[in-house]
Amino acid sequence: MSEPRTLAPPERRVASVSGVERLGAYDLITALDRFGPTDPRPGQFYMLAAAAGWGGGGDERPYLPRAFSYARARVEPDGVALDFLLEAVGPGTERLSELRPDDDLALLGPLGVGFRPPAEGTRPLLVGGGIGAAPLLCWQEELASPASPSLLLGFRGAAHAQAAALFAGQPQVVTDDGSVGRQALVTELLAAELDSDPRATVYACGPPQMLEAVRALCSERGVAAQLAMESGMACGFGACFGCVVPTTDGYVRLCVDGPVIDADTLETALVEGAGH
Repeated sequence: MSEPRTLAPPERRVASVSGVERLGAYDLITALDRFGPTDPRPGQFYMLAAAAGWGGGGDERPYLPRAFSYARARVEPDGVALDFLLEAVGPGTERLSELRPDDDLALLGPLGVGFRPPAEGTRPLLVGGGIGAAPLLCWQEELASPASPSLLLGFRGAAHAQAAALFAGQPQVVTDDGSVGRQALVTELLAAELDSDPRATVYACGPPQMLEAVRALCSERGVAAQLAMESGMACGFGACFGCVVPTTDGYVRLCVDGPVIDADTLETALVEGAGH
């Protein structure tokens, strides 16, 4: 069954930042999109750029926009409020982290193909690593009826683990240093869950090493998995071919054929150029 896909208007538009919240190592930015679709699909993404000062160095050479999965979308009388979780790890994300309420955010989206419903007779099992938790937030909310899905989250340490507070219920949380939960990898939680009950459809987003471990675990057990992947993107429309990844059926462009890819179509999730 194909996943319903919301198509983006074919031009960049300007949204207004309505809120910024600090969550440990992350920033949660809310922007009001007055002119875009109000029904993005969990797993889809937006290309983001600060509308002013989007450049670096003496000549202010512009940066490429950055691809971000949205974390939440709430329909309001004058548009849709979009939440984005970001960590300042380079010049582009540092500029986005400087945005304040009433600043303008240039965006393009929603783009790509998102998550599909779980296979009949299986339970949804959500696995997030670090900032890869973002698209699982809106997916958890959509899957919450009749029961909230199981949620496994892994973070580097306590500052990053504050993002777990965004989720409903009681997610299982582990950290690399043991400062929150126990010291473990989130894939250790996944292995235990699948050993206990393999009747699951796994949804995962995180760094490539984590996604590869998820792919391998699910392959060994014959469990369906959908991986929200990342690769270098410049356009978001499939024109630049910067985000191609190899599958068993040939190369695909993550911006139009993904970013959510069935794990069983991959030889490996460790694709060149990927990384969170």
